[in-house]
Amino acid sequence: MTHGVIIWHTAGCSQEATLKFLTKLPYEWQIGLRYTRAGRRSGRNSFISFISLISMAGIGLGVAALIIVLSVMNGFQKEVRDRMLSVVSHIEISDAGGVMTEWQTTAREALLNQHVKAAAPYVDGQALIINDNMRGVVVRGISPEQEPSVSDVVSKIKRGSLSSLQPGEFNVVIGKDLAQALDVNLGDKITLAVPQGQMTPAGFAPRLKPFTVTGIFEAGHYEYDVGVVFIELSDAEKLFRLNGPTGVRLRVDDLLQAPQIAQQLSTTLSGALMLRDWSQQNRNYFSAVKTEKRMMFIILTLIIAVAAFNLVSTLVMTVRDKQADIAILRTLGSSPNSIMKIFMLQGSMVGTLGTLLGVGFGVLIALNIPQIVSFIEHLFGVQFLDKGVYFITSVPSDLHWDDVAYIGGMAFLFALLSTIYPSWRAARVKPAEALRYE
Repeated sequence: MTHGVIIWHTAGCSQEATLKFLTKLPYEWQIGLRYTRAGRRSGRNSFISFISLISMAGIGLGVAALIIVLSVMNGFQKEVRDRMLSVVSHIEISDAGGVMTEWQTTAREALLNQHVKAAAPYVDGQALIINDNMRGVVVRGISPEQEPSVSDVVSKIKRGSLSSLQPGEFNVVIGKDLAQALDVNLGDKITLAVPQGQMTPAGFAPRLKPFTVTGIFEAGHYEYDVGVVFIELSDAEKLFRLNGPTGVRLRVDDLLQAPQIAQQLSTTLSGALMLRDWSQQNRNYFSAVKTEKRMMFIILTLIIAVAAFNLVSTLVMTVRDKQADIAILRTLGSSPNSIMKIFMLQGSMVGTLGTLLGVGFGVLIALNIPQIVSFIEHLFGVQFLDKGVYFITSVPSDLHWDDVAYIGGMAFLFALLSTIYPSWRAARVKPAEALRYE
């Protein structure tokens, strides 16, 4: 059989160049590409090409939707994570005995790890704020000089300053939502009650200590803005009757590698120590987000699968319409494998074009979601995210290129799998029966 005997209608220099290129391809490629763009001769061919376009558009929209949704979910996760890490540290080291009297030694040993950039002591405890009403809070004793090296709490101070936490002055920095709940402002007094009290003739009495509010921070995360207060390190040791800090906080060069770095430190640090990275401190939240992303990925993947499997019906219709062509090719010497290859190439081409269009559209939207949402809000006078509820005013987006590659590869695989059965049916067409009524 002479390969490449396919008639192409060309007009102009560009089509002549295309013809020269295509005639160099194997004939299976030439026929498969021609079937992909066919549809000008009859109403049936036009209908089949229309179905092919619908399948291509479905794959593209499914791919784009999955990229956009995952980018928005990644953006929300990153936004919440960054706000958490403005208050908490990347890694916390605590002593099994409750007090780390040799914290300087532990800090020096931790800093020997090339990924650890800073270390600072802290005291952690729980207390009850007694004002007009009572609220339970986490009291964190810090060093105002060393704390900025391990957290971003300084940048979150809205009123007052972190430097106001001086030893012996018993000042406190509280969250914005806690200040609103207690109806206190800078200079006001609050009383902290801790369980390390004493027995009296009337029974057990908690220890009470008045503090002056000298700073108000806003991390943008309700759990911390309403439930965490900062006091000076030595004041915290006196409040909880400790003879040293409860641990050391670390900042690492790559927060995403914090779990692995913590594992490394567990084998190099001396003493009975407990290490906890930022993901363990908020395990429930990140587990919920991970589960939600997985379920959303599965649901949106079904959209791509449905669109890809539409190719089955498209190729089956093409096979039925091209039975005479298939019979002629078989008569001229084409093997069943060549016939399969023709229709697999046709379906793969539709899937590839749909995937590329979806990736391009999805990436374009994902990279500009904040601007697009802002434009829609301005155009219709609405606000999708209420700052009083979400603490952010714009929809965040964080595009991961590995997600894009994985989604694109998965869509192409679905399209390729969809071509197997119709191509197999085409390879089984018997020339004599197909040409009987021609």
